[in-house]
Amino acid sequence: MKIITFGCRLNTFETALMHQLAANELKNVILFNTCAVTAEAERQCRQAIRKARRDNPQALIVVAGCSAQLHPEVYATMPEVDRVLGNHEKLTRSALFGHEKVMVGDIKEDLPDMPIVSEFEGRTRAFLQIQQGCDHHCTFCIVRQARGPNRGLPADQVVEQAKAFVAKGFSELVLTGVDVASYPGGLVPLVYRLVREVSGIKRLRFGSLDPAVLDEHFLALFQEVPIVMPHLHLSMQAGHDVILKRMGRRHQTKQVVSFIERLRLIRPHLAIGLDLIAGFPTETEEQFQETMSFVQRVQATHLHVFPFSSRPGTPAAKMPMVPMPVRKQRALRLRTLGEQQYQHFLDTFMGKEVPVLVEAKGRGLTENYVPVMLSDTMEVGQLITLRIKGKKDDALVG
Repeated sequence: MKIITFGCRLNTFETALMHQLAANELKNVILFNTCAVTAEAERQCRQAIRKARRDNPQALIVVAGCSAQLHPEVYATMPEVDRVLGNHEKLTRSALFGHEKVMVGDIKEDLPDMPIVSEFEGRTRAFLQIQQGCDHHCTFCIVRQARGPNRGLPADQVVEQAKAFVAKGFSELVLTGVDVASYPGGLVPLVYRLVREVSGIKRLRFGSLDPAVLDEHFLALFQEVPIVMPHLHLSMQAGHDVILKRMGRRHQTKQVVSFIERLRLIRPHLAIGLDLIAGFPTETEEQFQETMSFVQRVQATHLHVFPFSSRPGTPAAKMPMVPMPVRKQRALRLRTLGEQQYQHFLDTFMGKEVPVLVEAKGRGLTENYVPVMLSDTMEVGQLITLRIKGKKDDALVG
């Protein structure tokens, strides 16, 4: 079975699970693990499905994931598609090996029992799912409808999954989910338990975090646990408090700036990533400029920028729209600023010795989530120390 994955790190983890459940047994099957965050993501999914049918006329084409969960009827009526599976069903052998045209159930049900994933093809970093779903009500977001409410995997299972990855030689674990920061029982206590009970974790990162939960416990975690990397990616979405309120977000810019400034006292070479929406409904040029200023103030270096995409059924879809050309132009301005700040961040490494995880032949990754070009002789999976002598494109040269 060939699986084509769109979207987030959670989808990447679930693709690894589906490979383990069925890949070696299902022959001549192409499965699309879809994304529904934006209309563009769904368009790309449909385009890829049509191309796959043209190139593989005899294959069984299965569509699964978030877009399939939300719009099973759309995919069921596509002549290229043979089967449609929801987000629960795609993780069960009974559905993967079934014959029903559409198997999409209630996403609010408990998570299905999932085996421990032992393989992550071609990676030294493993994504480790710790939770699923979200309980918040952001006005622009449709993911809650595709993933259901917040449910956490039992901590015992998270620990066993981490042990399995470490035993397979993975040097870095990335805790992932829909709303990682809302892990039931607390994300910070879970990390402390992983550190206590799983020996051999060399690096630990988080998926995108909700800034609303950043507190003293997170600061203490970064101070006390050196394997937690100096790299934080925040689902900020905007840098103006009025827009944040209209988005239904629970944080304010002042709170986030203060947290980042305090965290940089603990981890001076901290890399900050941000999810940002450009041209949210009602956003003025002045409000957008505040977002630009926020990006500069926190010295963000890894930006995920999207022009606002109206999702049917969400409150934001009923708000006064910013013209699409303006949305795209603002997104470009944000990306350009992010690239400038990223290049400046690369310059701060020149002549320094930095720890690097060798992720592939000739390529590694710093603790700050910066790629490094290195000698082809370095063994994949090794943690090495390199002196940085230059940069090329978006990578350092060591």
